[in-house]
Amino acid sequence: MSTSLLFLGLLFGSIGMGYCVYGRRQHALVPFLCGLFLMAVPYLISNVAALVGTGAVLAALPFFVKV
Repeated sequence: MSTSLLFLGLLFGSIGMGYCVYGRRQHALVPFLCGLFLMAVPYLISNVAALVGTGAVLAALPFFVKV
C-alpha cells in the first residue's frame, strides 16, 4: 500500500461521509448511495489511477443525477 492510496482513500472517504450525511438528512437516495460507495471503494481498489477515476465519477454523480 502506497502513501498516495492512503491519502486518496482518506479524501474519498471524507467526501463519501459528507454525501452520506447529506443524503440521509435530505432523504436523497443518490447522494446517500454515492457516499456509501465512496467510503467502500478505497478498500476494494488498489490501483491509484483506477481509484482516482472511480472516485471522481462517484463524487460528480450526484450533481448530474437528480432522483
